[in-house]
This record gives sequence, structure tokens and C-alpha cells, in this order.
Amino acid sequence: MELHVTNSPFSQEQAELLNRLLPTLTESQRVWLSGYLTALGAAAAAPVAGAAAGPAAVQAVPAQVSAAPKEVTVLFGSQTDNARGLAKKFAKKLEESGYLVTLSAMSDFKPNGLKKARNLLILVSTHGEGEPPDNAISFYEFLHSKRAPELSGLRYSVLALGDLSYEFYCQTGKDFDKRLEELGGKRLVPRVDCDVDFNEPAAEWMKDVLSSLGEGTGVQTAGAAAVSLADTGAEPEYSRSNPFYAEVLENLNLNGRGSDRETRHIELSLEGSNLKYEPGDSIGIFPENHPRLVEELIQAMGWQPEEKVAAGKSGQLPLREALLRHYEITVLTKPLLEQAAGLAPESGLKELAAPGHEQELRAYAEDRDLLDLAQDYALKGIPAGDFVKILRKIPARLYSISSSPEAYPDEVHITVRAVRYESQGRDRYGVCSVGLAERVQPGDKLPVFIQSNSNFKLPENPETPVIMIGPGTGVAPFRAFLGEREETGAEGKTWLFYGDQHFATDFLYQVEWQRWLKDGVLTRMDVAFSRDTDKKIYVQNRMLERAGEIYQWLQEGAAVYVCGDEKRMAHDVHTALATILEQVGGLSSEEAAEYLTLMQQQKRYQRDVY
Repeated sequence: MELHVTNSPFSQEQAELLNRLLPTLTESQRVWLSGYLTALGAAAAAPVAGAAAGPAAVQAVPAQVSAAPKEVTVLFGSQTDNARGLAKKFAKKLEESGYLVTLSAMSDFKPNGLKKARNLLILVSTHGEGEPPDNAISFYEFLHSKRAPELSGLRYSVLALGDLSYEFYCQTGKDFDKRLEELGGKRLVPRVDCDVDFNEPAAEWMKDVLSSLGEGTGVQTAGAAAVSLADTGAEPEYSRSNPFYAEVLENLNLNGRGSDRETRHIELSLEGSNLKYEPGDSIGIFPENHPRLVEELIQAMGWQPEEKVAAGKSGQLPLREALLRHYEITVLTKPLLEQAAGLAPESGLKELAAPGHEQELRAYAEDRDLLDLAQDYALKGIPAGDFVKILRKIPARLYSISSSPEAYPDEVHITVRAVRYESQGRDRYGVCSVGLAERVQPGDKLPVFIQSNSNFKLPENPETPVIMIGPGTGVAPFRAFLGEREETGAEGKTWLFYGDQHFATDFLYQVEWQRWLKDGVLTRMDVAFSRDTDKKIYVQNRMLERAGEIYQWLQEGAAVYVCGDEKRMAHDVHTALATILEQVGGLSSEEAAEYLTLMQQQKRYQRDVY
């Protein structure tokens, strides 16, 4: 429908402008414009206190109404891009509802801008043992320092992402929420803490925030009722909430005969999925629980395997299938133990979960699973339908991608070490890793999705020197990095530090590194095989042995990448880098710390650690 001068109150010029504008508006923009015009008409009809009647009074009103669109600052701190992805989607919703949005990673946000913010939304994950993700560290430290400003004019809300299986669940979000209140901020809506299955609580938080922001304007509330995380128009068909079933092309053991380890190289087909990834990204796999554990749990609880139980969006499923594919049964969390105590009040669980017994609860939950809980606390007899209600959905496992999309179009490769150990007199299995090692064959299909990671990317300038540190399966993304650099012809120097137990049996991808060294794609490589010498040698020891050369590369602007174990290796590598800056560069410990922080802010020091 077009406007014409003959049948409308608009001039020719106005009609042409409207005819160009109206077809371009989204539904949300039309709702906002309709509400804005309604508010404008109501304001124009109302008398302005203290103003004289006449044109001057009417002219003053539009200035008041035009201030209705509010400014909103959306900051995210993210290690694996979940918080970043949610922040981008919410920023788009806000813009469609007429807000002026500033969207930024915490590492890119100038802290002085906080004093100007009036509406602040924080979306942040928690990393490791309750620590902020790398790109949130500088902002977190500023906010908790004496330099943080008074924020009595600020309204804010926090969406915290975490994993209930960790002791310090959503701790970074809790810290931000508490600190903003201490500085004088007022909550728009209460903080929401999200477990690994975060879509629904995140959407509810967004809806509540939109509603709270819109109070008093009459404009945004209509849009607030229909927040959907999937409603972006540009997302691929397949995602975390709708995984693609990828065919397994190869499943090979990379370790030699006699090794204590089993590391699988798995190749998956993405053909027909339209899924795209970049080196540094991860792939998520939804695993299945070990069939033996499922059978033992059903037997211990006295259940019938074919009994139908609720399984979320899957509806009613036979109990065995629900426990195999839908519910997590290998991790005990505090909320789970508290709810189990409610189902079995005479079991003694109530005392274990009571305040003041946190240390005992933590010690019990470590390396135990649902079968242990059922046997230790005599839970047999609780109906299956009641029990599964307290279980959470089995979370996806993320693996660093070890292939370049340029080198292997329509494929994705991963490098997975099978986790097996004994605890409490029983054999234990890594849910996904052992499933992949023992029960997945070429031709099988796995439910997968791509997890982007903007915090672990090759330098934009292909001539930038690159130092990569990745022992064990931590070397996976560096196979992707070098494959990409080979395909694109990048000419910058590259240096890989790699370690494992034994040279003869545990040198993952040895032939490929040697070929890249020969062809010049890999400039240098240092290895550390910890069990081949009397004194254990690790990658951080090799780094200190090459301290002078590493410092020279850093002076030339090299980017440093670390992938692997967060608790020990990544900490030791960080310490080694600081030591090199102190011993070779002559910096104090404080200056070395500042140097590394600056490298992180410049994206010259990136970590993919777990």
C-alpha cells in the first residue's frame, strides 16, 4: 500500500519520504513507531505545567517526547562466546525496540564511560575456579578497585552464565552484581544465574529487562513479551538448540602401541549443514551416558527400564533411553543433593546438604556419580518419574577444532583423549571421550554444533609472528592454525611448543609437524616429553630455556596462544612468560604483569584453557 497526496493529509514530499521508509521497517520498529506517535499525541494534548497556552507550549512537548528512546550499555565477558552471542542478540532486540545501544566486550570498554551510563546490562560467564573470563579481567579489576566511580544514577542488571557442576557457580556474575550495588547502582531486574542449558532463562531475563526499561514510556512493553533467542534471521539452521547430525568419517587412535593414553583423531562431515567455522573455534557434541552405568543405576533404584518418563522437549521417553541420551547422571551438584534430600528425608542427605557442611558435601561429590548416591544413601524406591525431575539435561562437551576449513572443506576434525580412571572402587569414564573411543564408528552420526570463539583467533596481519603453546590435546587448534596459514600463504614466523609423556608413543601429528617444518609453514618447534628423562620436563621448562629468543619475538610483536589445562599448565606458562619479561626484559614483577595484561587487551595473548 502506498500513500498518495490525493487521499492523505501529507504533502508530495512527505508522502514520498513515508513510501520509502515504511516498507523497510521491521515489525518491532512499526510497533515502536506506533507507540511513539500515540505518546506524542497524548503529550501534545496534555497541558504543560507552568507554560502559557499557544504555539510555544506545543513546541516544547516534542523535545520531551523525543528523549523517550533511552541509551543502554551492554557489556559482555566471555571465554567461549556464549555471553557474547547472547549480548549481540539482546542488543539487536533493544535496537528494534527503539533504544540507542552501546555493545562492547568488557576488554574494549573504556572504564571512564561507566560514569556516563544510565542503563547497564552485564552478560558474563565464570571461568575456572570462580574467575572472570580473560576479556573481562581488566574491567573486573577496575570495578573492584578504589578508582571505581560512584554510580548512584545507574540502573543495571546481570545475566550470569556458569556450570552447576563447578563449586563457584556463576561467581563472576555474582561479583559484578554485588559490586554495582555497592557503588550505588539500582537493579532493573534481579540477577539471573544460568546453567549450561541457558537459552530459556536468558530469554526470560531479556523479556523482564525490556519490560523494566519500558516502564513509563508505553513503547517497549509490547515488544518485551515476545523475546526469542532464535529470532535473528541470520542464524544457521543448526545450532546448540537444533544440532546437526554429522556423519563420522574417521576415528583413529593417534597413540602408539604401549602408550598409557588413547587419543582419538575424529573426522566429521558437515556436508549439507551450512555450518561455518574458523580456526580457534570449537565443536559441541551431545554425548550419551555409558550403557553399563545406566543399567546399574536402573537396577540399584529398582526401576523398570521401559517405564515412560518426561524428558524435556523430547516428551515422554522410556527410562533407559532418557538416562542414556537426555539426563546427566555422572556429576553430583549441590542443588541435586539438596533436592534428593527432599525426596528421601530419612536418608541422611539432609544433613550432608545442610549449611555448615559445605566441605563434606564438596568432598563427597568429587569423583562420585548418581549410582554412588543411590547406593550410599539407600535411595531405592523413589519413583523414576519423581527422580528424573531433579536431574539436569546432559550438557554438550566442547572440543577445540583441529582442522582448517580451507584445508578440509565440509569437514571438521577433533582431537579427543579418552578419560578413564578408578575412584571409590569403581572404574570411571569420561562421558563423551570414552563414548567416542569405544562406541562410535565411521558411518555413525553425532549431534553437533559450532561454538565460535572470538577470543582465540589468528592475527589479522598474516606477517605477525605467532608463538603457540599446546601440550597434549592442547595442540589441536594449532593444527588448525598451521593448516589455515599454509592454505592462505601467510608468511609470518611460527613457533610451536608441544609436550606429552613419551616421544615414541605420544607424539601427536608428528608427521604433519615435520612436513610443515620442512615446508617453512612452521618456523621452529620445541618439544618436551616428560617421561623420557629422569627429571620431568614440560613446555614451560622449554620456554625458559629459550627465554632470550622468546623475548625477541615478543619485541617483534609476536602473538602468543596457549591451549590446554587451565589449573596447572596455563598457570605455569603464564608464570614462565612473566619470568622471561623480568629476567631478559629487566621488568619488575608489576611491570611484567602489566605487560601481559596489555598483550591480552591488544589480543596478542590469547588462551583457550579448560
